[in-house]
Amino acid sequence: MTQTTPAAAQTTQQLWNKDFLLASFAFLVVMIGTTLPTSLYPLYRHQFALSEMMITVIYGVYAGGTIAALIVAGSWSDQLGRRVIMFAALAFSAASGFIFLLDLNLASLLLGRVLSGISAGLATGTATVMVIELAPDNRRGIATLIATAVNMGGLGLGPLLSGILAQYAPWPMHLVFIVHLVLIVIAVGGLLKTHETVITAKQPRLHIQRLSVPREVRKVFIPASIAGFAGFAVLGLFSAVTPAFLGGILGLTNLALIGFVVFIVFAASTLGQLALEVVPLKLALPVGCLVLAAGALLVGTAINVESLKLLILGAVLSGLGQGLAFRAGLASVAAACPTDRRAEVTSTFFIVLYIAISIPVIGVGIAANALGLRPAGTGFAIAAAVLSVIALLVLQFRKQPRL
Repeated sequence: MTQTTPAAAQTTQQLWNKDFLLASFAFLVVMIGTTLPTSLYPLYRHQFALSEMMITVIYGVYAGGTIAALIVAGSWSDQLGRRVIMFAALAFSAASGFIFLLDLNLASLLLGRVLSGISAGLATGTATVMVIELAPDNRRGIATLIATAVNMGGLGLGPLLSGILAQYAPWPMHLVFIVHLVLIVIAVGGLLKTHETVITAKQPRLHIQRLSVPREVRKVFIPASIAGFAGFAVLGLFSAVTPAFLGGILGLTNLALIGFVVFIVFAASTLGQLALEVVPLKLALPVGCLVLAAGALLVGTAINVESLKLLILGAVLSGLGQGLAFRAGLASVAAACPTDRRAEVTSTFFIVLYIAISIPVIGVGIAANALGLRPAGTGFAIAAAVLSVIALLVLQFRKQPRL
């Protein structure tokens, strides 16, 4: 059984500030690394003559690595400790970066994305729980906000950083990975100074993640997962298809602009999470679904009328809705979950989200190859809006008292 260590439970305010910030920084660095290639896809497309379907497959391979890591090792930090798993996440992130510094071919590009996905899978559930556990009991709400904001912020900063460096600095396909490796070294040094938050098992019994949720958590987990699925599917669309949409439909090839547009949706997600401070928790999920549906429809409209302004507005609304629903869902799941299964259930929650961020996007790639990017993107946007409305209806139905 996982237990919180006395050192973590009785930490002073000063100690909490240091450990909390260092753990959050390590989480941020891992997540930045997972989206660094997004703004570079036009360069890879030109170098390897990649189709739109192959671009989305590369993105799906990353998500597949994430899901595999969550399933295999999602609960390992409960027994091995949070820090051990975070060190492993940073190691896989560094390995991915080294591969991108080599002379790439399609096989090594795929391998680099798999390793990056594994790093995300190891860090996502573990770091989220670790950051929350490093906060005093009366600050758990703030800790949840920072953990989810770091997650989304890191995903957004990756394309922005790579886009700016690739467009305006030398070594467009390599410099950003050198910068990231430096950040990893700093993160490892900081993580060495943090305290473990659980009592590790003397004889660990490691097992593959069970895709199950305790009965007492299911009433919270199911609606949170439905809303999260819709939101992360839209995030996947922006991450995988934005370079092709801007370049192929609007004729905009500036890599910094590509990174900025992708950054906007993740930045808006962070703002959406902040909105939970003023939106009552019971309203956060349905409001998030409504805003997300509106944003997805705007994205579909932008694709058809070829409008960058509408695309950016759709990105803002989609991110706000996704962020509000995501934070509300994660906070509800974490609060309802028993301590000894917190990392396991959190990882299960993120498995649902990463399925949403991969399979639908690969479907868009297949459709784009067969029908073209415009009808494929439009169809996906409509489907995401419909799913958001379905999630809203399910949430409302579950609120009704049973007769």
